[in-house]
Order: sequence, then C-alpha cells, then structure tokens
Amino acid sequence: MIVSGSLVRRSKVALVTAALLGALSVLPAGPAATGPVGVAGTAHAADRADGAPRAAAALDGGLWRGGWAAAPQGPTEVFGKNWSGGGFARQTVRQVVRLSTGGKQVRIRLSNRYGTAPLKVAGATVARTERGAAVRSGSVRQLTFRHRASATVGAGGELFSDAAGLPVRPLESVTVTLYFAAPTGPTTFHAKATATSYRATGDHRADVAATAFTETTTSWYYLSGVEVAGGAGARRDAVVTFGDSITDGYGSTVDADHRYPDVLAERCVAAGRPCSVLNAGISGNQLTRTTADFGEKAVARFPKDALNAPHVGTVILLEGINDIGMNGPTARAGAPTPEVSVQQLIAAQRELIRQAHRRGIKVIGATLTPFKGAAYYTERGEATRVALNRWLRTSGAFDGVVDLDRVVADPADRTRLAAAYDSGDHLHPSDAGYRAMAGALDLDAL
Repeated sequence: MIVSGSLVRRSKVALVTAALLGALSVLPAGPAATGPVGVAGTAHAADRADGAPRAAAALDGGLWRGGWAAAPQGPTEVFGKNWSGGGFARQTVRQVVRLSTGGKQVRIRLSNRYGTAPLKVAGATVARTERGAAVRSGSVRQLTFRHRASATVGAGGELFSDAAGLPVRPLESVTVTLYFAAPTGPTTFHAKATATSYRATGDHRADVAATAFTETTTSWYYLSGVEVAGGAGARRDAVVTFGDSITDGYGSTVDADHRYPDVLAERCVAAGRPCSVLNAGISGNQLTRTTADFGEKAVARFPKDALNAPHVGTVILLEGINDIGMNGPTARAGAPTPEVSVQQLIAAQRELIRQAHRRGIKVIGATLTPFKGAAYYTERGEATRVALNRWLRTSGAFDGVVDLDRVVADPADRTRLAAAYDSGDHLHPSDAGYRAMAGALDLDAL
C-alpha cells in the first residue's frame, strides 16, 4: 500500500558484484577506440555507443564514482538561442557543476555522441568554483588525455580525461574549462542546464578571474560527466534519476541546484552517507518517440544514459507526461507525434525495467505529477495519466514506487499541482515542489 508518497519496497533484486563489473573488458565503438590512460598507465575505455558496459579504471581499484552527469543531446534551439548550432572556434567555454559526492581525484567525460566529425579539444582544466566564472586561486589543474594536453574525440564517441589530483567535498562545485582552437561545428550538448555557462574569445582555460568570460548561456557543451575517486565514507552504488524536464529541473532557480536530484543528494549528505546521484533527465524527452529537439526516446537512450553510470545500483524512473501531452491533434506546434496509448506507455516502462534487471539494477517507478492547466493538457490526456499511474501503483513490476502524484497535487483538485509547488506553468514544479519530491524518497530503499 502506498501512503503519503512514501516508497514501497518489493523484493530485492540481486545486484551484479563490483568485482564482476570491474573484470569486464569492452572495446569502445568507432573512432573513439582509444581511451585515456589511468594513473598506473592502464587504459580505461570510453563508453560504447551501443550502451555496453565500459571497462573500469585502474585507479583506486577501479572505484571511480559518478560525481555529476548530464544526458547528451543533439544541437537544438527549441528552448531559446544557444551555442549548439554554431559551436566554437578559438574560444574557451567554462562550465560549473555541483558534485553529489566527493573524493581525492577527479576526471571528466566528454561526449561527441551527436557529432558528425572528430572533436578536437586543444586543452582543458578543472578547478574549484569561486563565484560565477571565477575559480579559486591555486586550485586550477590542467587536465590531460593519455598524458597529453590536447585530445580528439571521434564522431559518436566519448572520452575520459586522466585523473587530476583535486580533493573535493560532497556538494562542492567544480569548474571545467575547455578550449577549442579549431572550429568544432555543431555540438553535442545538454540544452536545459538550469545553470550558467560562460564563453571567452581566445585561450583562457587557466584564468582565475572571470573577466574574459563575457558571454553566457544556460546549457552545457560536450561535458557529460565528472567522476571522483578516493576518499572515505561514500556509498559505492549510484542512484540515477531518469526522465524528462521534471527530472531535468525545468522551472527551478538557475544556478541554485534546486532540481529534485540535487535535493536528494543533499539528503544523502545530511544523513551521513554521501551518494552518487546522477541526473539523466532531458527536457521534452519521451518514452516512446525520438524527436529532433528532445533527444532519443527513453527505451533507446536508457542503456547509455542510465545503465552505464559507474556502479549504478538504482534508477528512479519518472517519464511519460510528454508522450501524453505531445501527441495527436492536441500536440503543440512543431512537435506532434502519433497518439500514444496507455498500453504503449506501459510496454515502454516494462522494457526499461527489463533492461535494468538484466544488469542487476533496481528500478523505482515514480507516478506522473498533475498537469491540469498546462499548455498541452486535455481531459483525454488526463485519463491516460490516471490509467498509467494506476498501473504504476499496482502492477508490482517495479522494485519500489514513489507516489509523486500524491505528494505535489493540490488537495482540493488532484488534477493540478498545489499552488506552492507550481513553477507557474502548471506542469513543472517550483523549487519547493522539487524539494517535496526529493523528500518523498526513502533513502533506505535506494
């Protein structure tokens, strides 16, 4: 029985042992076949384009943990003007991300998943964030790739940097700076970062001050992960939050880290057990349909964006509202897709569960939150949401269910977000709404 949005546990799924995962050896796909070299000189492979497991790194017994992640997308300006279409040339891009867990060393992951040509990175640094585009003096570390300052990421590929000695704490922000000398062309990026990124003309990767960084955007470019190693007290198993804009944090305050996965990470730290909480949300994403502006459909990107996270043990799945709202004759202009039935949505959810269970990973299902008053709301769509939520609560298909619908709904009208939890568009929660969602998760069940 589900009560007040609490998490209901089903039988435990047997987890694949870390030793087995560490023993897997996989050749990366395509032009990215050479990965960076670890501290001990052992090559660690990039993720394969088909979503197969990657080889573990030699450092710290292979115990790289996910500190931060963002799901890659192809270039689009559907949410407003950004730098994804034009790319970069003789420019420096500075990006700030907050880590969910800490360690003694860091490395970054660059993605050229949607690139049509090799990506040349002339240089990169990582540092502790000061404020805005400024970084803390004395913390700048030059990143290398196979012990070289520059790197090439093949079209469709991903690449890790070598380890950099930079002790970081849970919930600390780091700044990753990339310099592109040669034209990159259109970029692989993440559209709705809800965080400010900065651009400067020329090579400013080692700058401490923010003076040169005069242009801004709220997207992330090429950077798809920051991993940490070393340190004590961190839980090994990662939690991946997978979904659409509500997981992505759309509607939350820019640069405040108020997305629900951010708050979940804060709860883990407050409980004395820091945990990798990795956000694999893409705004506008759908379970059943790939779209040019909103990424690959969930059943296609799930292995790459969720199941390939380092040491992932649990996925929280919250997706389907865009399939309901962006389909049929009521779909918003520019994004119509054929009407999707509740049976198709259930089939897609079952497929994601199967994919995860084959890897020994638990899946927590989350009910879809209310959307009455949203631009694409219809009574027919509401009926589909109610039917899908009924299945989510009662099917027993998941390893647990968190009833976010009941957590954020208006008690006087359960088809609407409560006013205090509404960002204003009647679809996306406010900062308070995202905090309530994170508070509904049982940490012991993750």
